[in-house]
Amino acid sequence: MSNDIAFQSVKNLRSMLQRGEVTPVELVDTFAERIERHNPQSKAFITTTIDTAREQASRLSRGDLNGSSFAGIPYASKDLFDVQGVRTSAGSRVFHDRTAKKDAFAIAKLRAAQAVSLGKTNLHEFAYGATGENEVYGTAVNAYDPTRLAGGSSSGSAAAVAFGLVPAALGTDTGGSVRAPAALNGLVGFKPTIGRVPTSGVVPYCWTLDHVGLMTRTIADCADLLTIVSGYDPSDSASVNRTVENYPEALDQDISGLRVGIPSNFYYERADNEILEALERVKEYLVASGAKLVPVTFPDMEHSRTVSLTVQMPEALSAHSAYLQERGDLYSADFRAGLALGQCILAEHYVKAKRFIEIYRQQTNRLFDQVDLILTPATPEIAQKVGTVKVTRNGVNEAIGNAITRFTTFFNMTGHPALTMPCAMHTQGLPIALQLVGRYFDEMTVLRAAHAIERSDQFSIPLPKVDP
Repeated sequence: MSNDIAFQSVKNLRSMLQRGEVTPVELVDTFAERIERHNPQSKAFITTTIDTAREQASRLSRGDLNGSSFAGIPYASKDLFDVQGVRTSAGSRVFHDRTAKKDAFAIAKLRAAQAVSLGKTNLHEFAYGATGENEVYGTAVNAYDPTRLAGGSSSGSAAAVAFGLVPAALGTDTGGSVRAPAALNGLVGFKPTIGRVPTSGVVPYCWTLDHVGLMTRTIADCADLLTIVSGYDPSDSASVNRTVENYPEALDQDISGLRVGIPSNFYYERADNEILEALERVKEYLVASGAKLVPVTFPDMEHSRTVSLTVQMPEALSAHSAYLQERGDLYSADFRAGLALGQCILAEHYVKAKRFIEIYRQQTNRLFDQVDLILTPATPEIAQKVGTVKVTRNGVNEAIGNAITRFTTFFNMTGHPALTMPCAMHTQGLPIALQLVGRYFDEMTVLRAAHAIERSDQFSIPLPKVDP
């Protein structure tokens, strides 16, 4: 029964539960067996909570299964999310003894929806990095080719869903850390508008740019999960008190008349030709479906990554200053070097970078006077080999982490909702993905367009060849 369940959507699993074809405990046991079998290779999980999950599942009645769209559904969360009574390691030796006293906001919402947590997933230490390489817990790998990176920093969440260990997972996204690994692993990855899903109870990396993100197999599952975890928390200064929409309602509306922005600069430059060709096919499909393509020009992006890092590193240093004094020797050399960089950034530079971000937000907002959505490639490269340090494209050498997130980082600074999803397979047997970006709090339109693309067979991709 393992593979019959492992790669099903949440929607299909829910139907199976409601029809009595499988029980919540059987679901837990099936995924638990897969975790035991595949985690040594995938390195997806740091901590599992199978006994607690089985106990929770056993308490669910048939009536409960007719409630929330995630009732009885197993899921996992990046090991930055606090789950009451469970260690939150943040992928580091520093937090080896940190047990959560209460649930993070998103976890509490899922618990109330009677979803079943199977554990905490691997990540780049403290979310500092886009490769997912972790010297303590190992490096999560790509389900389509385990010699390649899953991508990070939400590497374990991507691997967990892609290997069929859970049907959905939570991650965090500060520069693309949900969207990029989702793209590299053939999944849906969604970073909602900043403030749509509170970050309360999530170990911070950079308060200005941190977002909670979602990983699922399908757009419908993503819409259901977003409806559950969205909300307002006054303890989170970035949280916005807005009505939570019923996101699945938007999915079946057509996209005729939708204005889709196509960037004339940056986003279609220095990328794998097969990725660019796949995006051309997406454009053609959108036009055939009644959408209108509109050229748009982004702000000058020359210094955008520098702006992001100039905000990230001082904020990370601030978050870790006390731990550095008490447990500095437990940090990896990689993260210590990043924090040292934060010490070298002057307050003047930080303030200027924050002003740049505000300008980016204003300029990008004005683009949405002309369009309803923006379409870009998700990444300029497919998943690279584990251990890759740099990639070369059009004669330009680029650090692998910068390459993975080159097309995603900007939208953490602007805070707009951005979704990545598969749209083709590369001749090297790896997924290619697109990115859709919408207006603030217009997740409905992003999901509607994504679902329209997903419905076309020409953009479906095969599942990874993972053993039962």
